[in-house]
Amino acid sequence: MVYILPLLSILIGYLIAILLRPKNKKNLKLLLAFSGSFLLTLTVTHLLPEVYASTEPLHHGGLEHDHSHSSSIGIFIMVGIVFQIILEYFSKGAEHGHVHLPHKMDAMPWLLFISLCIHALLEGMPLSQNLNLAWGIAIHHLPIAVILTTFFINAGMDKKKILFFMLVFSLMTPLGTYVSGSFVPLQKYYAEISAIVVGILFHISSTIIFESNEDHRFNLTKLGTIILGVIVAYFV
Repeated sequence: MVYILPLLSILIGYLIAILLRPKNKKNLKLLLAFSGSFLLTLTVTHLLPEVYASTEPLHHGGLEHDHSHSSSIGIFIMVGIVFQIILEYFSKGAEHGHVHLPHKMDAMPWLLFISLCIHALLEGMPLSQNLNLAWGIAIHHLPIAVILTTFFINAGMDKKKILFFMLVFSLMTPLGTYVSGSFVPLQKYYAEISAIVVGILFHISSTIIFESNEDHRFNLTKLGTIILGVIVAYFV
């Protein structure tokens, strides 16, 4: 499931955009808001506690908190946040549903492609030990795939290039999961890698939530969608 869910979510999003051509931006924004709150809740309630727990050494049959390990994990979380900010200079915010690219595109947007692939690859690394997070990544990727595919279609990009883009993008998260679960040297640094991913997910999910209400007006529907995402993620 950790391999299939993130893969299928992007392919399903691609097919939705190709076959249904969704034009209601309001519904996509609500789906983004749900995905952002769902992903943030899973990160806070599952991945973050596991990362800190994995750095606490056992002494005399009990847990002894090591402040040096905890502070280093905090550093890696901040590295993840900063790294995601850097990636967004190249992806133009595509990870959270905002594509700021030319409205007419003939060539492959390689900077966007590479940055999104790096982002998706890193997201997959903690999944080898965290099935719950796979649902969060899948729900996060679905609206992104719809928005990206729709944008590329409207920009006149060649359909073969769009298919290539989305296929490779869909394989990156499962590849990250496979690499982290198969290569022993990487497993030794599971906590540090996961902490970087926590920072990435913190930045992405919080940005999605904040941007889902760009006019800064109270919107009961969006608030309800965000709360629903929190509740569903809590019980996953």
